[in-house]
Amino acid sequence: MTQSVLEAVKVRRTYYGLSKETVTSNERIQEIVRDAVKYTPSAFNSQSARAVVLFGAQSDKLWDITTEELRKIVPADSFGPTADRMKGFSAGSGTILFFEDQKVVETLQEQFPAYAANFPIWSNQSSGMLQLVIWTALEQEGLGASLQHYNPLIDDEVKKTWNLPSEWKLIAQMPFGKPTFQPNPKEFQMHEQDVRVFS
Repeated sequence: MTQSVLEAVKVRRTYYGLSKETVTSNERIQEIVRDAVKYTPSAFNSQSARAVVLFGAQSDKLWDITTEELRKIVPADSFGPTADRMKGFSAGSGTILFFEDQKVVETLQEQFPAYAANFPIWSNQSSGMLQLVIWTALEQEGLGASLQHYNPLIDDEVKKTWNLPSEWKLIAQMPFGKPTFQPNPKEFQMHEQDVRVFS
């Protein structure tokens, strides 16, 4: 019996220990990302999500870029842990970049001015759903992943390196690969008032 959607969400974790060892094909990963972008809901069916999948040396290049951008702002005498973190991300087999097309967002703002302030918020919410869908699906394939946010620090260099449209806004980065160790048990801080029910 296949695992339920909720069970899959429950077991999804953040993996920092990654390797480049093959777990599933690059084609399968591309299929997951394409399907997730296609089927994840968006406000007004805007379909503003964009994704870039980087494998191998291309993924390594992203983390080299991030390392060099961080070197400009992190003091040299405390850069060691930062460099180690970047090496951990580049140890994986790939990275997914999540974007939102601002041209789509701005067009909707013009078409529906009463909701103009909400469209950037809804765009980010849709991106968050997409990230969770892909993250969970990758884990179902035996891959580990984490979610990183080095934007806007790396935005310009990323668009320049991969010749991406200027209206694509970088939202998050997801390094993935075969897990090399299991994360610690997850801790929960559930409070009585977190969920309120009225019937």
